[in-house]
Amino acid sequence: MAVHLRLLLILTGLTGIHSITTVSKVSVKSGKSISIPCLYDSQYTNHVKYLCKGYYFSSCSYAVKTNQRNSRTFSISDDKNQRIFTVTINHLTETDSGYYWCAVEINGGADVGEFFHLSVTRGTPRLYVDRQEIKAFIGDKITINCFHHNSGGMKWCRLGGSCVTKSSGSIDGISVTINVEPPNVFTVTMSGLRTESSGWYLCVQGDFQMPVHLTVTQKPTTTTTATTTTTTTLITTTPKLVTLTAGFINTSTNVQGEQQRVSLDLKSLIIPLSLLIITSKRSFTVSPLEETKKASSAMTEKSYAQTDVDVVYSSVVTMRQKSIRKVEANDESVVYSTLA
Repeated sequence: MAVHLRLLLILTGLTGIHSITTVSKVSVKSGKSISIPCLYDSQYTNHVKYLCKGYYFSSCSYAVKTNQRNSRTFSISDDKNQRIFTVTINHLTETDSGYYWCAVEINGGADVGEFFHLSVTRGTPRLYVDRQEIKAFIGDKITINCFHHNSGGMKWCRLGGSCVTKSSGSIDGISVTINVEPPNVFTVTMSGLRTESSGWYLCVQGDFQMPVHLTVTQKPTTTTTATTTTTTTLITTTPKLVTLTAGFINTSTNVQGEQQRVSLDLKSLIIPLSLLIITSKRSFTVSPLEETKKASSAMTEKSYAQTDVDVVYSSVVTMRQKSIRKVEANDESVVYSTLA
């Protein structure tokens, strides 16, 4: 019937068999979806494309057009670079079985179209694949399993191009191998893919075809992010310990030549010192205990002036005699030493 219909259309000039290329017969399980590629000539690049259903092209009914919105059941897209428009039929039921036409609208003339037969079955389809859409990178190798429950020769073809009919061959310079084991499946392997390998291919057995779309892209480059580690060193400055050891007046009976001694433990720090000498030439009477208190008070006042260092004082020991005698300073000068 299909051969008779094609011959009739060729004779009447109602089909553009050399203008559009598509599948001839596909089998799909009920509830699934199917995408059908339609390859057209470059002269139809800017024309409206559509899918219609019916036995006769002249009376088929529109299903979807490129200049109209898609529906829930039918959708269409046009790749003008590849010169292929693709129609997709979703949620198939047995009532969707029948003849369809890939067609191009011709302004002021007869439209051109090419038909295919869709068979929707409850059981296992006669020929099917795991998935119709495959994505790969340049240089990759892919494998496609074509499951079949049909008789006839098996081959792998590019839509509108050449086919591999034996166990090995090539399509557009790409290596192709076909493995027919195990039964009811033949496996197609394509190696060394290029961007030019992108397009539509067909699993073929007997009268049935199953289209498979391949997209080959450049593999993304791996970007290494440099991690910069910043080490912060906290330098803690510990004030130098300054130890002042003061020897005070020994309150013995001989109070002449009493000595004050200042010892600074600066480790690596040198602190300039200045000596303030106070000379008193007047005569006065003072007890050794009062003299010690005055010296201690003077040292304490000077120590508060050292605000930028820690000061540690040694213990002040007052040596006492059993009896304390008043000492006449007379005309001798009493010299006190203090830290500036």
